[in-house]
Amino acid sequence: MTALHDLKVLDCSTLFAGPYAAAMMGDFGAEVIKLEHPSRPDPSRGHGPAKEGRGLWWTSLGRNKRTITANLNTESGRDVFRRLVAEVDVVIENFRPDTLERWDLGFESLKKINPKVVLVRVTGFGQTGPRRRDPGFGTLAEAMSGFAAVTGEPDGPPTLPPLALADGVAGITAAYAAMVALHARDTSGEGQVVDLALIEPLLGILGPQVTIYDQLGVIPERTGNRTQNNAPRNVYRTRDDRWLAVSTSAQSVAERVMKLVGRPDFIHQPWFSSGTTRAQHADELDESVSSWVIERTAEEALAGFAEAEAAASLVYNVADIVDDAQYAALETIKTVDDPHLGPVQMTNVLFRLSDTPGHISFAGRDHGADTTEVLQQLGFSDADITGMRERGDV
Repeated sequence: MTALHDLKVLDCSTLFAGPYAAAMMGDFGAEVIKLEHPSRPDPSRGHGPAKEGRGLWWTSLGRNKRTITANLNTESGRDVFRRLVAEVDVVIENFRPDTLERWDLGFESLKKINPKVVLVRVTGFGQTGPRRRDPGFGTLAEAMSGFAAVTGEPDGPPTLPPLALADGVAGITAAYAAMVALHARDTSGEGQVVDLALIEPLLGILGPQVTIYDQLGVIPERTGNRTQNNAPRNVYRTRDDRWLAVSTSAQSVAERVMKLVGRPDFIHQPWFSSGTTRAQHADELDESVSSWVIERTAEEALAGFAEAEAAASLVYNVADIVDDAQYAALETIKTVDDPHLGPVQMTNVLFRLSDTPGHISFAGRDHGADTTEVLQQLGFSDADITGMRERGDV
């Protein structure tokens, strides 16, 4: 039995944050129904690389979801939505604020249909404030959260991530928020609204920058791969042209690294006694580690750090990830059969539960693949479904 086998989720969101939240709930057994427009499918289906015309991002993002179509601009389409709401526990949407209300599908209307429904609303800027209706994407969240400002080399420009970072963090947060709201429902018997803005979760995981600014007036600056909290902390090139990442967040590890690279004398310096003061001597420490690493192959350097019980890892690319023994032991990579592509590898569920583990049952399905079956389960007759298809309602 899976942990969320008794939950039903209606995913009306597009692109990444909302769909990722729904996928994570589906990973642990929730029945997820993905609702898309009949002629304008989720853009994630065409986002990024494709094989034989099939978007590979959707293959993973759409996993464990039954797919149906309904045009919420039509009354029949809204009827489909309302019948689904009557049966589900969670609705995830990322329309601009007031869109559901314009269709008479806002929370006040939905809770008349299903008082226990949890409505997760994921938008760029939230449901209130001067920018509430502005278009918002992860890039703006990465800029506004302070992430880009502290990412990159000191003499370079702010750096945006080459991936949907803000969306991913928001997706995990949305799944967590939905579970919190469902837990509250166990006591109150009533659902509620989750208002999640893309600009907030990434800000939340960037550490105490707001508190530091409030108390000290300090604005963080770009430090490249270094940090102001400890040193040595960087990536170092090996003799065979690989990169080794080293962290010394613990004082004992920093001492072991200095002994390993032949500079035990640093340990006795007054400034070596804390991560903050070590960071003020990062040039000296980086030079010592870099000189030691560059004389060794990646295998030799890793062996040295392992023997010293110091923290280090090669900087992986995706090929390294797929071949890594630790990831293999964790079963981080899952092979899923796809009816069009055959066996497809993708990242597995994010964590392991001892008694009710998650599972990827199937990859992302075709647009509207389950429409007929779901509509029949909702009580629509074959004649109803035929008429709705002819009118473009589904």
